[in-house]
Amino acid sequence: MNVSLVPDEIMQQEIRPLLAVDIIEQLHRQFALLSGGRGKDGAPIIIFPEYSSFSEVPEEDFLNVVTYLTSIPSLDAASIGFIIVMDRRKDKWSSVKASLSRIAGAFPGNLQLVLVLRPSRFFQRAISDIGFKMHKDDFKMKVPIVMLNSLSDLHSYVDKGQLTRELGGSLEYCHSQWIHHRTAVENFAMTVKTTAQMLQRFGSALAETELPNDVLCTKDLLTAHTDKHTNLKDELKIALKQGTTLLGCIKEQAAKSENHQLNPDEVENQTTVERLLAQLDETENAFEQFWCKHHLKLEQCLQLRHFEQDFREVKVSLDSLMDSLTGLSDIGDCVARVEYLLKELKTLEEKALPTLEKAQLHALHGDQLIQSDHYAVDSIRPKCVELRRVSDDFSNESNKKTDVLSKSLQIHMGIDKVNQWCESGIYLLASQAVDRCQSQEGAESALTDIERFLESAENTELTELRNLHNQYEVVLSEDIKANVLKALKRLEDVQEMFQKRHVSLKRLSAKQTRPVQPVAPRPESSPKRPPLKTPPRTTGAQQPLARRASDNTNSGKPPVEADPKKKNIRKAKGGIKIEVMHEESQGGSTHVVVTSETAESLSNRRRYGQKSVLCSHAVLHLTVISLY
Repeated sequence: MNVSLVPDEIMQQEIRPLLAVDIIEQLHRQFALLSGGRGKDGAPIIIFPEYSSFSEVPEEDFLNVVTYLTSIPSLDAASIGFIIVMDRRKDKWSSVKASLSRIAGAFPGNLQLVLVLRPSRFFQRAISDIGFKMHKDDFKMKVPIVMLNSLSDLHSYVDKGQLTRELGGSLEYCHSQWIHHRTAVENFAMTVKTTAQMLQRFGSALAETELPNDVLCTKDLLTAHTDKHTNLKDELKIALKQGTTLLGCIKEQAAKSENHQLNPDEVENQTTVERLLAQLDETENAFEQFWCKHHLKLEQCLQLRHFEQDFREVKVSLDSLMDSLTGLSDIGDCVARVEYLLKELKTLEEKALPTLEKAQLHALHGDQLIQSDHYAVDSIRPKCVELRRVSDDFSNESNKKTDVLSKSLQIHMGIDKVNQWCESGIYLLASQAVDRCQSQEGAESALTDIERFLESAENTELTELRNLHNQYEVVLSEDIKANVLKALKRLEDVQEMFQKRHVSLKRLSAKQTRPVQPVAPRPESSPKRPPLKTPPRTTGAQQPLARRASDNTNSGKPPVEADPKKKNIRKAKGGIKIEVMHEESQGGSTHVVVTSETAESLSNRRRYGQKSVLCSHAVLHLTVISLY
C-alpha cells in the first residue's frame, strides 16, 4: 500500500552534495565567500578577498568551496550568472594570473562578470596590464574580465550597498556568523528530511501491518505502534523547536537596528527556514491524519477481538445451558417428581440469568460498534443475531418446559385428588355399619353422609381432571394419559357405588315409615304353614348382603343351612322357627322378618282354639346394605 505522509517536495528535495559542516575547515580559511551582495540585475556576488596563501589551497578544497558557494543562491538567482570580485590589490601579477586560471578551469557555476582589483603597487600594476593583454586569451573565459584600478572603479559596476566594508561598501557581513547560520539551516533541512523519511517508513509499515487475531497480540501491536508514534512526535517537536529557534535568530539579526536589512542570502535563509517549517507542519498534519485512522483501526481491532472473545465465552455458556435445559426432558410421574423438576428448572433459570443478561449486553455492545462505523460490521452483526437467537431459544424453551411441567403438575395433583377422594369414599362406604341403617334415623344419617360426600366431589372439582386431560392431551406422555384414564375410571366406579348406595338408602329410609304387618308364628308341626314371602326386589345402587340382627334374636341359636332357594330357618327357644329370606339380585335389599312368640302365647292360642291374637311383642324389620 502506497502511503504518502509528507509533501513530495521534502521527499524529492535534493540535499546538496556538500554541506557547510563537511567543509567547515576550508570555509573558515575564508579564501572565498558569499557575502549576500547582488549585482544590479540580481546576480549573486562571490568575493575572493585578499588571501596570500591562495595558491597553496589544494585544488580539491578550492573546488569544494566554490561548488558549495555556488549552490547556496536560489536557482533563479544562479541562472542569472555569478559576479566574481577578486581583490588582489596586495598581490602580484603572478597570483592574479594563477587565480584567474584556477577560476576559469574549475568554476562550476554560470559566470556573468569577473571584476579584478589589480595590484596597487605601481610596478605590479604595470606588469598586470601587460600580462593581462598578453595572456587574456589564455584564461579561456567566455565572460568579460575587468581589471579595476580602485574601489571607485568597482563601485561603478557594483553598488556599495552590495559590497562589504573591505570593498568600500556598507554590507554587514560576519563570516563566522554566516557559517553558523549556514550549518544551522542545513542541519534543520536535514532534520526535516530525516524526520519526513522516518514518518514515511513508519507509515508504510503501518499500512502493511496485518491485524492480529487475538486480544493479546492486538494489545501488543497497539502498544508498540503507539510508542513509535510517541517517539516520532517527540522528533517532530524537536525539529519544530529547532526551526523556530533558527528563524528567531535570523529575524533577530534584522532587528538589531532600524536601518538594518537582511541581505538577499539572509533573506534566502529565512525563506528556507520558513518553508521547511511549513513543510514540517504539513508533514505533521498528514502524519497525524494517517495515524488517527490507523490508531482507530487498531482500537477497533482490539474491540473486535474483545467482542469475539466475549462472544465465544458467552456462546459456550449458552450452549451449556441449552444442553442442561434439553436434559430436563422428563415431565414427571407424580406430584413430588414434577415439583422437583420445576425446582430444578427454576434453579437452572436463575443460574442462566447472568449469562442471558451478559448475552444481551454483549449484543447491545455489538450494536454500538456497528453504529460507530466499525470496519468489521459484517463480522459483528451475525454474532449479535446469534446471541439474541440463542438467548431467545433458551427463554422460549424454558417457558415451554415450565408450561408443560405446570400442566403435568396440575394433572398429577388432579389424579391425587381423585385417588384420595376415591379412597375416602371407599372408606366411608365400608365404615357405614349395617345395624345403624336398620332405623330410619340411622338410614337418614348414612344418607346424609353419602350426599355430603358426593357434594365434596363437586367442591374439589374432581371432574376438572377430565377437562385437563382433554386440554393437555397433546403434551402428555402415554404413561400419564394411562394414569389419568385409570383415575377417571376409578372415579366413575366409586361414584357408581355411591349412587347405588344412595338409592338403596333412599328406599330404605322411605320403607321405614310404613307399618310392618306382624305375622303370627305357627307351630313347627303345622303342615299347612305358608312359606315366608320374599319381599319385592329393590333397584338400589348397592349389592345386597344378608346380615343377622343379633340385637333381636337369641344369640345361642345354631345356624340353619340355607336351602337352594336361599331360605334360612332358625329355631328359637320354645320351638319357634325364624326364617330369613335373602335376595341376591344386584341392587336389591333383603327384608328379614323375624316373628317370635312365647310359649304363653301358644298356650293361650291353643286354649282359645282357632281364635288367634296377633301379638307383636317383638317385630324387627332389618335392612342390610351390601358394601361394594
